[in-house]
Amino acid sequence: MKYFKKVVGTKCYLSPINLQDFEKYTEWVNDIEVSKHLSLLPLIINLESEKEALEKLAKSNSTFAIIDLQKDELIGNCGFIDINKIDRVAEFGIFIGNKDYWNKGYGEEATRLTLDYGFNILNLTNIMLKVFSYNKRGIKCYEKCGFKEFGKRRKAKLIGGTAYDVIHMDILNNEFSNSVLKKSFEE
Repeated sequence: MKYFKKVVGTKCYLSPINLQDFEKYTEWVNDIEVSKHLSLLPLIINLESEKEALEKLAKSNSTFAIIDLQKDELIGNCGFIDINKIDRVAEFGIFIGNKDYWNKGYGEEATRLTLDYGFNILNLTNIMLKVFSYNKRGIKCYEKCGFKEFGKRRKAKLIGGTAYDVIHMDILNNEFSNSVLKKSFEE
């Protein structure tokens, strides 16, 4: 597959989505271990519907493929939902579909790279996210990146007869540090 280095970190980089990856995404979003952290869990997603979803994401210009820097291997995606250009706010989403990359810092770096792009290229002032309370690994990652909880919707996610909270977190542009992009403009 062909990928392009839009925002580059030390472990991974963000690339425009390659539509030829639809089979890999279909595999991931149908894996319950992966999809339990996404709103896609109750859906059965076939190749055609995933290809259409990727086409829509690619046209939105706000979602990236996450690529391993050393291997040029697709590991997931991340980006923004509902960018409001007037108020300069957006919602962030991410998933690492390749489980070989879990718990190795790739999600954290991809989150930081996406925040960097959002704050320093799109000029956003506030980026928020929603995360299910059982996603402890995700919450820890978001906190490390500077997100703070600002509220929750109690018992709003029902799985297997158990109700979980949906936690709302956000970060402001003046709370974000370690910009890779900002440094590249100062050179």
